[in-house]
Amino acid sequence: MPTVSLLHTAKGRRLPMRPSEQVEVETARGIVGDRYHGARHRQVTIQSQQSLDEATEVFGAEVPAALTRRNITVSDGVVPQAPGSIIRVGPVVLEVVRVAAPCKLLDDTIGVGAQAALRRRGGSVCRVLEGGVVRLGDAVALDGVDESETLFGAAYRG
Repeated sequence: MPTVSLLHTAKGRRLPMRPSEQVEVETARGIVGDRYHGARHRQVTIQSQQSLDEATEVFGAEVPAALTRRNITVSDGVVPQAPGSIIRVGPVVLEVVRVAAPCKLLDDTIGVGAQAALRRRGGSVCRVLEGGVVRLGDAVALDGVDESETLFGAAYRG
């Protein structure tokens, strides 16, 4: 089963991502202390190490997780990208809103070609259906969660 391998937050746009051992995730708000906390739909971003490894192969050099500007990196597996997909990260339940498209700044921070290497491998943007504390090593279910297990279920999605 995939696990949380890295956690990163940034206090503002273009500020460096800071690694953490745990983060507090609030329902319908996101990660406390992150630049997107309180945003309506872009509350948490998630990617997989497997996708980063694929991007590294295409790019020809390491693609450091912190420089992709995603909050959560999971150890393996493919992060769902279809809107409405459900991901459980430890006690937290996320709903995929959209694909996390890599931005052109990646070519400046990682190297020319990094944006292209991460295309279709950049993970997903999610909103938080159920909050909690996420820690390194927490189990991650990438194949969805039965809505009857969630506090809000389908009623929250409205």
